[in-house]
Amino acid sequence: LQDSAIRKRVIKEMTEPTDEWENLFLHAGPENVLLVGFKSDSLKYLTGKSLAEVASMRNSTPPETAIDLVIQDGSRVESVYFLMLEDNLKKQIALPWVSFDSDAASQAPEGNFLKSSVHPRAYGNFARLLGKYVREEKVISLEEAIRRLTTLPANNLKVKRRGSLTPGYFADVVVFDPATIKDHATFENPQQYATGVQHVFVNGEQVLKDGEHTGAKPGRVVRGPGAEF
Repeated sequence: LQDSAIRKRVIKEMTEPTDEWENLFLHAGPENVLLVGFKSDSLKYLTGKSLAEVASMRNSTPPETAIDLVIQDGSRVESVYFLMLEDNLKKQIALPWVSFDSDAASQAPEGNFLKSSVHPRAYGNFARLLGKYVREEKVISLEEAIRRLTTLPANNLKVKRRGSLTPGYFADVVVFDPATIKDHATFENPQQYATGVQHVFVNGEQVLKDGEHTGAKPGRVVRGPGAEF
C-alpha cells in the first residue's frame, strides 16, 4: 500500500462499482463504516469513530484515510459496516422459518480477550431478541422466539437429543426473566454482559446460579451429521 501505483489502483477499485468482489466500503459509505479495533495504542483513540469522521479530522478523503490507517496500524483495522435497515430486520425476524444465532464466539471480558475488539452480538444477541423485539416491540411472541432459538435450529442442523425439554435429552436450560432481560453491549463498549438471566444448565450441570458463574465447565463438542464426512 505504500507503493504509489498500488495505492492509486486500490483507491480506484474502492470507489468504482464492480461485480468482481464485495465492496463493503462502497455499499455502506464512509459515514457507515465504524472503526472498532486497532493494534497500535497510538490509534486507539479513534475507536468508535466512523471512517468519515476520521477522514475529516485528517483533512483527507475516506479512501486515503483507510489506506493510511492500515499502514500506520501495521495490520487490518477492524471495522463494522452498517448495511441493514431496521424495518427489513423486523420483517426477517417475523418469518416463521428463520432461526437465530449470534455468529460470534463466547468471550469473557478479561485477559487476552480485552486486547481485541468484539462485535456486541457476542454478549447481547439473544437478550436483544428477547428484550427488544419480543418484549418491547412485539415483533414475535415469546413462545415463538424460544422455539426459533432452540428446537428449530436443532432440528435444522439435525443435532440429536437437543433443542427441547424432553426426557432423555441433554439438559441445556436457561432460566430468565422475560420482563427484565436486556442487552447492554454496544459497538463502543461491547464487552458487557446482558442482564435478566438467573440460571443456566449445560448438559445437566449448573454453570450460572443467580447470575454468577459457578466455575463449572461441562460443555462438549456438538456434532451433526456433517461430521461424518
